[in-house]
Amino acid sequence: SRLMDCKKDVFYRFMNHPEIDWRKLLYHLNLQLWLKIRVRSGHKSENTCLIVDDTDYPKTGRHTENIGRVYSHVQNRCILGFKALFLAITDGKSQLILDFAILGEKGRNGNFGMSVKELKERFTKKRKEEAPLQERIKEYSQKKTDLMIDMIRRAIKRGIKFRYVLADSWFANKEIIRFIHSRHMKCDYLGMIKIGEKGKTTYIFERKCLTAPALIKLLVKRGQKKYSRKLHCYYITADATFADTPVRLFFVRRSKNGVWNGLITTDTALDFFEAYRIYSQRWALEVVFKECKGLLGLGKCQANNFASQISATSLTALQYNILSVVKRFTAYETMGKLFEDVSKDSLELSITDRIWSALQEVVIAIATLFGLNDEDIYDAIINRSEEMNHICDIYKLKLAS
Repeated sequence: SRLMDCKKDVFYRFMNHPEIDWRKLLYHLNLQLWLKIRVRSGHKSENTCLIVDDTDYPKTGRHTENIGRVYSHVQNRCILGFKALFLAITDGKSQLILDFAILGEKGRNGNFGMSVKELKERFTKKRKEEAPLQERIKEYSQKKTDLMIDMIRRAIKRGIKFRYVLADSWFANKEIIRFIHSRHMKCDYLGMIKIGEKGKTTYIFERKCLTAPALIKLLVKRGQKKYSRKLHCYYITADATFADTPVRLFFVRRSKNGVWNGLITTDTALDFFEAYRIYSQRWALEVVFKECKGLLGLGKCQANNFASQISATSLTALQYNILSVVKRFTAYETMGKLFEDVSKDSLELSITDRIWSALQEVVIAIATLFGLNDEDIYDAIINRSEEMNHICDIYKLKLAS
Protein backbone atom coordinates (compact mmCIF):
# COMPACT_ATOMS: atom_id res chain seq x y z
CA SER A 1 0.00 0.00 0.00
CA ARG A 2 2.96 2.36 0.46
CA LEU A 3 4.11 1.76 -3.12
CA MET A 4 0.79 1.69 -4.96
CA ASP A 5 -2.47 3.50 -4.36
CA CYS A 6 -4.65 0.42 -4.90
CA LYS A 7 -6.30 -2.42 -3.02
CA LYS A 8 -5.83 -6.19 -3.18
CA ASP A 9 -8.57 -6.64 -5.79
CA VAL A 10 -6.22 -5.17 -8.39
CA PHE A 11 -3.77 -8.03 -7.83
CA TYR A 12 -6.57 -10.60 -7.88
CA ARG A 13 -7.72 -9.27 -11.27
CA PHE A 14 -4.14 -9.45 -12.49
CA MET A 15 -3.86 -13.11 -11.42
CA ASN A 16 -7.17 -13.91 -13.11
CA HIS A 17 -6.26 -12.25 -16.43
CA PRO A 18 -6.50 -14.86 -19.24
CA GLU A 19 -4.48 -12.79 -21.75
CA ILE A 20 -1.15 -13.09 -19.89
CA ASP A 21 1.12 -15.71 -21.48
CA TRP A 22 2.79 -17.02 -18.33
CA ARG A 23 4.65 -19.79 -20.18
CA LYS A 24 6.30 -17.28 -22.51
CA LEU A 25 7.17 -15.02 -19.57
CA LEU A 26 8.60 -17.92 -17.56
CA TYR A 27 10.85 -19.00 -20.44
CA HIS A 28 11.93 -15.43 -21.19
CA LEU A 29 13.26 -14.95 -17.66
CA ASN A 30 14.58 -18.50 -17.30
CA LEU A 31 16.74 -18.18 -20.40
CA GLN A 32 18.38 -15.12 -18.87
CA LEU A 33 19.00 -16.94 -15.59
CA TRP A 34 20.35 -20.01 -17.38
CA LEU A 35 22.68 -17.81 -19.45
CA LYS A 36 24.18 -16.45 -16.23
CA ILE A 37 24.83 -20.03 -15.10
CA ARG A 38 26.27 -21.18 -18.45
CA VAL A 39 28.91 -18.45 -18.58
CA ARG A 40 30.26 -19.44 -15.18
CA SER A 41 33.33 -21.70 -15.07
CA GLY A 42 31.61 -24.15 -12.72
CA HIS A 43 28.97 -25.08 -15.33
CA LYS A 44 29.54 -28.25 -17.36
CA SER A 45 27.20 -28.80 -20.29
CA GLU A 46 27.78 -32.58 -20.33
CA ASN A 47 26.17 -32.80 -16.87
CA THR A 48 23.00 -30.94 -17.90
CA CYS A 49 19.81 -32.98 -17.59
CA LEU A 50 16.12 -32.37 -18.02
CA ILE A 51 13.94 -33.82 -15.26
CA VAL A 52 10.25 -34.65 -15.64
CA ASP A 53 8.01 -35.44 -12.68
CA ASP A 54 4.58 -34.64 -11.27
CA THR A 55 3.29 -33.65 -7.85
CA ASP A 56 -0.05 -33.31 -6.07
CA TYR A 57 -1.98 -30.06 -5.71
CA PRO A 58 -4.45 -30.79 -2.87
CA LYS A 59 -7.45 -28.43 -2.73
CA THR A 60 -10.35 -27.90 -0.36
CA GLY A 61 -12.92 -26.06 -2.51
CA ARG A 62 -15.20 -28.10 -4.75
CA HIS A 63 -16.25 -25.00 -6.71
CA THR A 64 -12.81 -24.38 -8.21
CA GLU A 65 -12.70 -24.36 -12.00
CA ASN A 66 -11.76 -27.80 -13.46
CA ILE A 67 -11.39 -29.29 -9.97
CA GLY A 68 -11.49 -33.07 -9.72
CA ARG A 69 -10.13 -36.04 -7.82
CA VAL A 70 -6.69 -37.43 -8.55
CA TYR A 71 -4.83 -40.41 -7.17
CA SER A 72 -2.08 -39.44 -4.75
CA HIS A 73 0.86 -41.87 -4.65
CA VAL A 74 2.06 -40.15 -1.46
CA GLN A 75 -1.21 -40.75 0.43
CA ASN A 76 -2.17 -43.90 -1.55
CA ARG A 77 -5.74 -42.65 -2.07
CA CYS A 78 -7.78 -40.29 -4.21
CA ILE A 79 -7.73 -36.64 -3.14
CA LEU A 80 -9.51 -33.48 -4.28
CA GLY A 81 -7.19 -31.33 -6.35
CA PHE A 82 -4.93 -31.31 -9.42
CA LYS A 83 -1.79 -32.98 -10.72
CA ALA A 84 1.01 -30.66 -11.76
CA LEU A 85 3.56 -31.91 -14.30
CA PHE A 86 6.91 -30.10 -14.22
CA LEU A 87 9.93 -29.90 -16.49
CA ALA A 88 13.13 -28.79 -14.76
CA ILE A 89 16.76 -28.47 -15.81
CA THR A 90 19.84 -29.17 -13.69
CA ASP A 91 23.59 -29.16 -14.19
CA GLY A 92 24.32 -30.91 -10.91
CA LYS A 93 24.38 -27.70 -8.86
CA SER A 94 21.35 -25.59 -9.74
CA GLN A 95 17.80 -26.56 -10.65
CA LEU A 96 15.44 -24.32 -12.63
CA ILE A 97 11.77 -24.95 -13.34
CA LEU A 98 11.35 -24.49 -17.10
CA ASP A 99 7.76 -25.47 -17.77
CA PHE A 100 4.68 -26.98 -16.15
CA ALA A 101 1.10 -28.05 -16.80
CA ILE A 102 -1.82 -28.43 -14.39
CA LEU A 103 -4.00 -31.40 -15.23
CA GLY A 104 -6.64 -33.75 -13.91
CA GLU A 105 -7.43 -37.45 -14.17
CA LYS A 106 -10.63 -38.43 -16.00
CA GLY A 107 -11.00 -41.75 -14.22
CA ARG A 108 -12.92 -44.79 -15.43
CA ASN A 109 -16.21 -42.91 -15.80
CA GLY A 110 -14.67 -39.84 -17.41
CA ASN A 111 -16.11 -37.50 -14.75
CA PHE A 112 -12.81 -36.67 -12.97
CA GLY A 113 -14.07 -38.42 -9.84
CA MET A 114 -16.87 -35.89 -9.34
CA SER A 115 -20.63 -36.35 -9.04
CA VAL A 116 -23.08 -34.71 -11.45
CA LYS A 117 -23.98 -32.12 -8.81
CA GLU A 118 -20.33 -31.30 -8.08
CA LEU A 119 -19.58 -30.89 -11.79
CA LYS A 120 -22.43 -28.38 -12.18
CA GLU A 121 -21.27 -26.37 -9.15
CA ARG A 122 -17.73 -25.91 -10.48
CA PHE A 123 -16.75 -22.36 -11.43
CA THR A 124 -16.92 -21.64 -15.18
CA LYS A 125 -16.15 -18.58 -17.27
CA LYS A 126 -16.26 -17.81 -21.00
CA ARG A 127 -13.00 -16.62 -22.51
CA LYS A 128 -11.68 -15.78 -25.96
CA GLU A 129 -10.46 -18.78 -27.96
CA GLU A 130 -7.17 -17.04 -28.77
CA ALA A 131 -6.38 -16.33 -25.09
CA PRO A 132 -3.15 -18.04 -23.85
CA LEU A 133 -5.14 -19.57 -20.99
CA GLN A 134 -7.09 -21.71 -23.45
CA GLU A 135 -3.95 -23.71 -24.23
CA ARG A 136 -3.58 -24.47 -20.51
CA ILE A 137 -7.20 -25.57 -20.24
CA LYS A 138 -6.73 -27.95 -23.18
CA GLU A 139 -3.70 -29.47 -21.44
CA TYR A 140 -5.83 -30.25 -18.39
CA SER A 141 -7.23 -33.47 -19.89
CA GLN A 142 -4.19 -34.58 -21.93
CA LYS A 143 -1.94 -37.56 -21.19
CA LYS A 144 1.19 -36.89 -19.14
CA THR A 145 3.40 -38.58 -21.72
CA ASP A 146 2.07 -36.35 -24.51
CA LEU A 147 2.58 -33.25 -22.37
CA MET A 148 6.13 -34.38 -21.55
CA ILE A 149 6.99 -34.59 -25.27
CA ASP A 150 5.47 -31.14 -25.88
CA MET A 151 7.47 -29.64 -23.00
CA ILE A 152 10.77 -31.10 -24.21
CA ARG A 153 10.03 -29.96 -27.76
CA ARG A 154 9.44 -26.39 -26.50
CA ALA A 155 12.71 -26.47 -24.52
CA ILE A 156 14.67 -27.58 -27.59
CA LYS A 157 12.98 -24.93 -29.73
CA ARG A 158 14.11 -22.24 -27.28
CA GLY A 159 17.73 -23.36 -27.46
CA ILE A 160 17.96 -25.38 -24.24
CA LYS A 161 20.75 -27.96 -24.59
CA PHE A 162 20.89 -31.04 -22.39
CA ARG A 163 22.53 -34.46 -22.29
CA TYR A 164 19.92 -36.69 -20.61
CA VAL A 165 16.20 -36.72 -19.90
CA LEU A 166 15.48 -38.24 -16.48
CA ALA A 167 12.07 -39.64 -15.52
CA ASP A 168 10.46 -42.39 -13.47
CA SER A 169 8.85 -45.59 -14.76
CA TRP A 170 5.55 -43.85 -15.60
CA PHE A 171 7.14 -42.15 -18.65
CA ALA A 172 9.15 -45.09 -20.03
CA ASN A 173 7.02 -45.82 -23.09
CA LYS A 174 7.76 -46.31 -26.79
CA GLU A 175 6.65 -42.85 -27.93
CA ILE A 176 9.01 -41.02 -25.55
CA ILE A 177 11.96 -43.32 -26.30
CA ARG A 178 11.48 -42.78 -30.04
CA PHE A 179 11.09 -39.03 -29.60
CA ILE A 180 14.30 -38.60 -27.57
CA HIS A 181 16.29 -40.90 -29.85
CA SER A 182 15.15 -39.05 -32.99
CA ARG A 183 16.40 -35.63 -31.87
CA HIS A 184 19.21 -34.17 -33.99
CA MET A 185 21.07 -32.95 -30.92
CA LYS A 186 23.08 -35.43 -28.86
CA CYS A 187 20.73 -36.40 -26.03
CA ASP A 188 19.54 -39.64 -24.44
CA TYR A 189 16.79 -40.95 -22.22
CA LEU A 190 17.53 -42.40 -18.77
CA GLY A 191 14.76 -43.61 -16.52
CA MET A 192 13.23 -46.34 -14.41
CA ILE A 193 11.22 -49.23 -15.83
CA LYS A 194 8.54 -51.41 -14.29
CA ILE A 195 9.56 -55.00 -13.73
CA GLY A 196 6.68 -56.68 -11.89
CA GLU A 197 6.20 -60.42 -12.16
CA LYS A 198 3.24 -59.91 -14.53
CA GLY A 199 4.99 -57.26 -16.63
CA LYS A 200 3.79 -57.15 -20.24
CA THR A 201 6.42 -54.80 -21.69
CA THR A 202 8.76 -56.77 -23.94
CA TYR A 203 12.30 -56.13 -25.15
CA ILE A 204 14.00 -57.71 -28.14
CA PHE A 205 17.07 -59.59 -26.90
CA GLU A 206 18.95 -61.89 -29.25
CA ARG A 207 16.00 -61.79 -31.67
CA LYS A 208 13.58 -62.91 -28.97
CA CYS A 209 10.80 -60.88 -27.32
CA LEU A 210 11.30 -61.14 -23.57
CA THR A 211 9.74 -59.39 -20.60
CA ALA A 212 12.00 -57.93 -17.93
CA PRO A 213 11.49 -60.85 -15.46
CA ALA A 214 12.19 -63.39 -18.21
CA LEU A 215 15.29 -61.49 -19.31
CA ILE A 216 16.60 -61.34 -15.73
CA LYS A 217 16.03 -65.06 -15.26
CA LEU A 218 17.92 -65.82 -18.48
CA LEU A 219 20.91 -63.60 -17.66
CA VAL A 220 21.16 -64.87 -14.08
CA LYS A 221 21.22 -68.43 -15.43
CA ARG A 222 24.09 -67.42 -17.74
CA GLY A 223 26.04 -66.08 -14.76
CA GLN A 224 26.00 -62.42 -15.85
CA LYS A 225 24.94 -61.12 -12.43
CA LYS A 226 27.70 -58.96 -10.91
CA TYR A 227 28.27 -57.30 -7.53
CA SER A 228 29.17 -53.61 -7.12
CA ARG A 229 31.26 -52.79 -4.05
CA LYS A 230 30.68 -49.07 -4.61
CA LEU A 231 26.89 -49.38 -4.39
CA HIS A 232 26.69 -52.64 -2.41
CA CYS A 233 24.25 -54.22 -4.84
CA TYR A 234 23.88 -56.90 -7.48
CA TYR A 235 23.37 -55.74 -11.05
CA ILE A 236 22.94 -57.04 -14.59
CA THR A 237 23.63 -55.17 -17.83
CA ALA A 238 21.86 -56.11 -21.06
CA ASP A 239 21.80 -54.52 -24.52
CA ALA A 240 18.43 -54.90 -26.22
CA THR A 241 16.01 -53.19 -28.58
CA PHE A 242 12.90 -51.31 -27.47
CA ALA A 243 10.61 -49.26 -29.73
CA ASP A 244 12.95 -49.97 -32.68
CA THR A 245 15.71 -48.25 -30.69
CA PRO A 246 18.93 -49.75 -29.28
CA VAL A 247 18.78 -49.46 -25.49
CA ARG A 248 20.83 -50.60 -22.52
CA LEU A 249 19.02 -52.13 -19.55
CA PHE A 250 20.32 -52.23 -15.99
CA PHE A 251 18.72 -54.54 -13.42
CA VAL A 252 19.68 -54.03 -9.79
CA ARG A 253 18.78 -55.39 -6.36
CA ARG A 254 20.29 -54.87 -2.92
CA SER A 255 20.34 -58.40 -1.55
CA LYS A 256 20.32 -61.93 -2.97
CA ASN A 257 16.59 -62.30 -2.29
CA GLY A 258 15.60 -58.67 -2.83
CA VAL A 259 13.31 -57.19 -5.48
CA TRP A 260 14.78 -56.31 -8.86
CA ASN A 261 14.60 -52.69 -10.10
CA GLY A 262 15.36 -51.56 -13.63
CA LEU A 263 16.86 -48.65 -15.55
CA ILE A 264 16.67 -48.03 -19.29
CA THR A 265 18.82 -45.68 -21.36
CA THR A 266 19.31 -44.97 -25.05
CA ASP A 267 23.01 -44.31 -24.33
CA THR A 268 24.43 -47.79 -24.97
CA ALA A 269 27.93 -46.66 -23.95
CA LEU A 270 26.87 -45.83 -20.37
CA ASP A 271 28.11 -48.10 -17.59
CA PHE A 272 26.04 -49.07 -14.56
CA PHE A 273 27.73 -46.90 -11.93
CA GLU A 274 27.61 -43.74 -14.06
CA ALA A 275 23.97 -44.40 -15.01
CA TYR A 276 22.99 -44.77 -11.35
CA ARG A 277 24.85 -41.59 -10.40
CA ILE A 278 23.22 -39.55 -13.17
CA TYR A 279 19.75 -40.91 -12.44
CA SER A 280 20.05 -39.91 -8.78
CA GLN A 281 19.76 -36.29 -9.97
CA ARG A 282 16.08 -36.92 -10.70
CA TRP A 283 15.38 -36.65 -6.98
CA ALA A 284 16.56 -33.04 -7.07
CA LEU A 285 13.13 -32.16 -8.49
CA GLU A 286 11.46 -33.84 -5.51
CA VAL A 287 13.54 -31.58 -3.27
CA VAL A 288 12.38 -28.60 -5.37
CA PHE A 289 8.74 -29.62 -4.78
CA LYS A 290 9.28 -29.92 -1.04
CA GLU A 291 11.04 -26.54 -0.74
CA CYS A 292 8.51 -24.75 -2.96
CA LYS A 293 5.54 -26.19 -1.07
CA GLY A 294 7.02 -25.54 2.36
CA LEU A 295 8.57 -22.11 1.76
CA LEU A 296 6.98 -20.55 -1.35
CA GLY A 297 3.39 -21.83 -1.21
CA LEU A 298 3.44 -24.01 -4.33
CA GLY A 299 -0.04 -25.39 -5.01
CA LYS A 300 -1.57 -23.47 -2.08
CA CYS A 301 -3.64 -21.09 -4.23
CA GLN A 302 -7.34 -21.56 -3.39
CA ALA A 303 -8.79 -19.20 -6.04
CA ASN A 304 -11.71 -20.55 -8.08
CA ASN A 305 -10.38 -19.19 -11.38
CA PHE A 306 -8.12 -21.62 -13.25
CA ALA A 307 -6.06 -18.66 -14.49
CA SER A 308 -5.07 -17.93 -10.89
CA GLN A 309 -3.76 -21.50 -10.48
CA ILE A 310 -1.53 -21.01 -13.53
CA SER A 311 -0.30 -17.56 -12.50
CA ALA A 312 0.38 -18.61 -8.88
CA THR A 313 2.47 -21.59 -10.00
CA SER A 314 4.35 -19.42 -12.51
CA LEU A 315 5.21 -16.82 -9.88
CA THR A 316 6.36 -19.53 -7.46
CA ALA A 317 8.56 -21.04 -10.19
CA LEU A 318 10.11 -17.64 -10.90
CA GLN A 319 10.75 -17.07 -7.21
CA TYR A 320 12.44 -20.43 -6.82
CA ASN A 321 14.58 -20.02 -9.96
CA ILE A 322 15.88 -16.63 -8.85
CA LEU A 323 16.63 -17.94 -5.36
CA SER A 324 18.33 -20.99 -6.87
CA VAL A 325 20.70 -18.83 -8.91
CA VAL A 326 21.46 -16.63 -5.92
CA LYS A 327 22.14 -19.72 -3.79
CA ARG A 328 24.51 -21.07 -6.43
CA PHE A 329 26.63 -17.93 -6.56
CA THR A 330 26.76 -17.47 -2.79
CA ALA A 331 27.10 -21.06 -1.53
CA TYR A 332 28.14 -23.45 -4.32
CA GLU A 333 30.55 -21.32 -6.35
CA THR A 334 32.93 -18.45 -5.71
CA MET A 335 32.35 -15.10 -7.38
CA GLY A 336 35.78 -15.11 -9.08
CA LYS A 337 38.68 -17.40 -9.93
CA LEU A 338 40.92 -15.44 -7.54
CA PHE A 339 39.23 -16.92 -4.44
CA GLU A 340 38.33 -20.33 -5.92
CA ASP A 341 41.13 -22.29 -4.25
CA VAL A 342 40.81 -20.41 -0.95
CA SER A 343 37.10 -21.09 -0.46
CA LYS A 344 36.93 -24.53 -2.11
CA ASP A 345 36.69 -26.36 1.23
CA SER A 346 34.09 -23.99 2.67
CA LEU A 347 31.52 -24.22 -0.14
CA GLU A 348 28.28 -26.07 0.54
CA LEU A 349 27.33 -29.29 -1.20
CA SER A 350 24.66 -28.88 -3.87
CA ILE A 351 21.34 -30.73 -3.71
CA THR A 352 22.47 -33.43 -6.15
CA ASP A 353 25.74 -33.94 -4.25
CA ARG A 354 23.77 -34.39 -1.02
CA ILE A 355 21.42 -36.85 -2.73
CA TRP A 356 24.38 -38.89 -3.98
CA SER A 357 25.88 -38.88 -0.48
CA ALA A 358 22.54 -40.12 0.88
CA LEU A 359 22.57 -42.88 -1.73
CA GLN A 360 26.03 -43.98 -0.67
CA GLU A 361 25.23 -44.13 3.04
CA VAL A 362 21.62 -44.06 4.23
CA VAL A 363 19.89 -45.61 1.23
CA ILE A 364 22.33 -48.49 0.92
CA ALA A 365 22.12 -49.28 4.63
CA ILE A 366 18.30 -49.23 4.81
CA ALA A 367 17.80 -51.06 1.50
CA THR A 368 20.20 -53.84 2.48
CA LEU A 369 18.77 -54.21 5.98
CA PHE A 370 15.05 -54.21 5.14
CA GLY A 371 15.09 -55.27 1.47
CA LEU A 372 13.34 -52.09 0.28
CA ASN A 373 13.51 -50.32 -3.08
CA ASP A 374 15.76 -47.29 -3.44
CA GLU A 375 12.81 -45.29 -4.84
CA ASP A 376 10.76 -45.89 -1.68
CA ILE A 377 13.66 -44.87 0.55
CA TYR A 378 14.29 -41.66 -1.39
CA ASP A 379 10.60 -40.82 -1.08
CA ALA A 380 10.77 -41.32 2.67
CA ILE A 381 13.93 -39.21 3.07
CA ILE A 382 12.64 -36.29 0.98
CA ASN A 383 8.86 -36.31 1.47
CA ARG A 384 8.69 -37.75 4.99
CA SER A 385 11.67 -36.05 6.58
CA GLU A 386 9.94 -35.56 9.95
CA GLU A 387 9.44 -39.31 10.40
CA MET A 388 13.01 -39.99 9.29
CA ASN A 389 14.36 -37.44 11.78
CA HIS A 390 12.35 -39.14 14.52
CA ILE A 391 13.95 -42.48 13.66
CA CYS A 392 17.42 -40.89 13.67
CA ASP A 393 16.76 -39.36 17.10
CA ILE A 394 15.78 -42.77 18.49
CA TYR A 395 18.99 -44.22 17.06
CA LYS A 396 21.10 -41.45 18.68
CA LEU A 397 19.41 -42.04 22.05
CA LYS A 398 20.13 -45.75 21.74
CA LEU A 399 23.81 -45.05 21.13
CA ALA A 400 23.93 -42.59 24.04
CA SER A 401 22.44 -45.14 26.42
